[in-house]
Amino acid sequence: MNPAYPFSAVVGLADLKLALVLNAVSSRVGGVLVRGEKGTAKSTIVRALAAQLPRVAVVAGCRFHCDPGAPDPGCPDGPHETTAAGGADAAGALRAASLVELPVGASEDRLVGSLDLERALTEGVKAFEPGLLAAAHRGVLYVDEVNLLHDHLVDLLLDAAALGVCYVERETVSVRHAARFLLVGTMNPEEGELRPQLLDRFGLTVEVRATREPDERAEVVRRRFAFDADPEGFAARWAAEESALAARIARARAALGSVRLPDSRLRQITAVCAGFEVDGLRADLVTAHAAVAHAAWQGRDVVTREDVRVAARLALPHRRRRDPFDAPGLDERLLDELLDQTEPAAPDDPDNPEGPEDPDDSGGPGSGGSGGSSGSGAGDGAPAAPESAPEGGTEGARDGAPDGAAGPSEGTVSGDRPQDVAAAGAPFRVPVLKVAGVGAGVAGRRSSGRGRHGRTIGARVPTGAGPAGIDLPATLLAAAPHQLRRGRRGPGLVLRRDDLREPVREGREGNLVLFVVDASGSMGARRRMTAVKTAVLSLLLDAYQRRDKIGLVVFRGAGATVALPPTSSVEAGAARLRALPTGGRTPLAEGLATAAEVLRVERLRDPDRRPLLVVVTDGRATSGGDVTRAAAALAGVTSVVVDCESGPVRLGMAQALALRLGARVLPLESLGDLVRDRRKAG
Repeated sequence: MNPAYPFSAVVGLADLKLALVLNAVSSRVGGVLVRGEKGTAKSTIVRALAAQLPRVAVVAGCRFHCDPGAPDPGCPDGPHETTAAGGADAAGALRAASLVELPVGASEDRLVGSLDLERALTEGVKAFEPGLLAAAHRGVLYVDEVNLLHDHLVDLLLDAAALGVCYVERETVSVRHAARFLLVGTMNPEEGELRPQLLDRFGLTVEVRATREPDERAEVVRRRFAFDADPEGFAARWAAEESALAARIARARAALGSVRLPDSRLRQITAVCAGFEVDGLRADLVTAHAAVAHAAWQGRDVVTREDVRVAARLALPHRRRRDPFDAPGLDERLLDELLDQTEPAAPDDPDNPEGPEDPDDSGGPGSGGSGGSSGSGAGDGAPAAPESAPEGGTEGARDGAPDGAAGPSEGTVSGDRPQDVAAAGAPFRVPVLKVAGVGAGVAGRRSSGRGRHGRTIGARVPTGAGPAGIDLPATLLAAAPHQLRRGRRGPGLVLRRDDLREPVREGREGNLVLFVVDASGSMGARRRMTAVKTAVLSLLLDAYQRRDKIGLVVFRGAGATVALPPTSSVEAGAARLRALPTGGRTPLAEGLATAAEVLRVERLRDPDRRPLLVVVTDGRATSGGDVTRAAAALAGVTSVVVDCESGPVRLGMAQALALRLGARVLPLESLGDLVRDRRKAG
């Protein structure tokens, strides 16, 4: 399916191929989420999948791609007459399975469809314009960078994928149509995570990463050169293998209904899901459907232990996250223990005993599943997660930063002495921090903002190249007084471009939350730094929930460093925070100056995203430049100073800094108490 990329060259690619195939065999599996670093063929292999899917028969002229053998009775283009499957009419309407791509910047209208405004306004008829969900029916819907898709679009997308139906209730249109498709999303975790409840809506997940073996990487380059030199010849060389794969998918689809899931295997599936403490029952359903699909793919008519194991490895890792800073993973030793504990005493089917896979499948997608039985996952590249991790997300193996993402090390700032790295505690809820005024940044959940989403508070003449949606009542009101003068003759309105009005919507925007953290010797007391890290971790969690970008500036020793440039990956921020050491002098002015430079550069990149500066310090400045001058460079930036000063005698230096910044002051020790006090007062 992806001959340009040998399986050995991308760790986890065999698992990805298997996950895609299982969804192609059974639409009930619920789609695939592909997580991995950039340049690992995620998009390439997904786009190649559609060509391997069996051709589908469609009703001629139906915009919703109804099946002639079983048309949707509620199809907006219906009713359709039922045609016997395989008949002449059905054969005449055969087409390849569609591959529809959903752009990150798509609107809700483009996704689900909307009123055909052109016909409504010019012909006076109410007609529905289908969206991408209709185009993807009975095909593949591919969302690249799904973690960057707006939350409300992700909700609509996953609801349709789960129900197999798209409901449209908007602008006097009430429509439902079938929307059954193979949903595939790809994402780079460095650019931000999906919410756990959205992760749960994807049936399977796969982690992919590039190999570090030079020979394997060279083979990828060699094949890419061969493709560029002769695309047709390259495709012909692999045509037989791809045809065999397509035929095998078709056979597995046809056999799916005859596969039996014994009660003993169903109990084994539910015991595994319970043993891994996943939330809800969706994991049980997905694992069961995936196990049945894998049995059909392997040519078996009864689900075996191996089918259950393969399905669990793909369906459970992303459902084990307990907080947003957890990385998906699965302890395969625990999986084998749970399977052993619940293994039936006798074979489920004497005519089909469990045993080794067909050796002829060693190079195909089935090998990705059977390879997982090794326990370590080394053969298929799926990294095993740590055996256990604290619920609070504070210590343990998962605290380490990813490659290239380590926090400032002990030699990065001169004058530091080696010190232990304090651990952070479990995060708590923090007060809501907002940027004053109304912005125009990307949709989020923090400050007031105007954009494409939110409640409509008025209408205006379009300000850009085209309207950001149409405010129908306002457009009609603008056009109505001119109909006689324009010579209207008929039911439709005579419109001009200057009649168009777009809605003005007010909702919430996401901000850039830039943390400036004092990691000097004055913060070095272990209990104190633990409290600081816990507070910042709690603020990071709040930023994650409110869809903010975050950045991290650390000052200690002789200067300040940008520990994390502005990013949507709150996980990366948490990893660098946990690895943050302390020691040295306190160059407060350098920390503020570095923050000002970060905000200046980010303002050029994303001028609509407003910043929120969070300075975590006790206010001391034992080295460096002029604090007053550095604070002046941050004039106009909404700021918060988290006062870390402790002890019976306090000098009020953090409060003095807050005055210079025009910032709100939050005492460190009361950061978590503010929310509790408000609840009691309410």
